[in-house]
Amino acid sequence: MKPPPGAWNGEWAADARAAAGIALGFPLLLVGVDTAAGSISGTRALLWTGLGLVLFAVLWPAKVSAVPGLLTTRGLVRRHHVHTDRLASVNWHDGIAQRLLLEDTDGNRAEVDPRVFAANPPLWHLLDRDIRTSLSHGTMRDGQQALRRLSRTIDREASRTVFKVSGLG
Repeated sequence: MKPPPGAWNGEWAADARAAAGIALGFPLLLVGVDTAAGSISGTRALLWTGLGLVLFAVLWPAKVSAVPGLLTTRGLVRRHHVHTDRLASVNWHDGIAQRLLLEDTDGNRAEVDPRVFAANPPLWHLLDRDIRTSLSHGTMRDGQQALRRLSRTIDREASRTVFKVSGLG
């Protein structure tokens, strides 16, 4: 039996390694500086270890996967899924980290970094196809502006890639 067609963010492993490296390297650097300054203590070492754990939790990337009709995000602790063929709204949240908030008609929500779709055309293709289904069924009330912004972001990233590969950029 053939597995269902799906897609996932292929850069997840590299992002996870970077998060782990930063979460380990920064506290080690702080312990090294404390040791060199002669101010290291058990309490300070514990503080730097705690800081490393907090950094790890904050920097850990969500793993995004999709099959037709369903998008799933898996974080360090929680897992979210949203029925993309029954989307009710799509909102773009700016801030320190940009996020796309997808909500389906059942009230399920999933947050995704828009760059995940820009870096993974198969993932964007599945989402785009399901968005068209949601629009044709009339379930999506809100999100046209966010989707146009996402589409521009993806087109811009694709253009950069084409220019880079062709040697023009």
